Amino acid sequence: QVQVVESGGGLVQPGGSLRLSCAASGSIFRIETMGWYRQAPGKQRELVTTITRGGSTNYADSVKGRFTISRDNAANTVSLQMNLLKPGDTAVYYCNADCVVGSYWGQGTQVTVSS
Repeated sequence: QVQVVESGGGLVQPGGSLRLSCAASGSIFRIETMGWYRQAPGKQRELVTTITRGGSTNYADSVKGRFTISRDNAANTVSLQMNLLKPGDTAVYYCNADCVVGSYWGQGTQVTVSS
């Protein structure tokens, strides 16, 4: 059993910042890639950013230069620093842990960007 838990969402004004955190625990042998995805109302879930065990990162074009992903392999955690937030960033953000034994998702955390 693997648990993935996100935290750090909330309401922020346009131009503001938020930091999301995610921790994976349980029967984890090895996590290869961790990432953040988001789903806005009426839209499909989309990739935000991923980071490999070796530290290679990938970002959606819409967040490049504003969001930064980081990871602690020993603690099985990943964080997402979000700056210069826009109303279009409003969504439920999901953490994903791609493990040797399977791919696991958190329950999601709401991020709302509004004045």
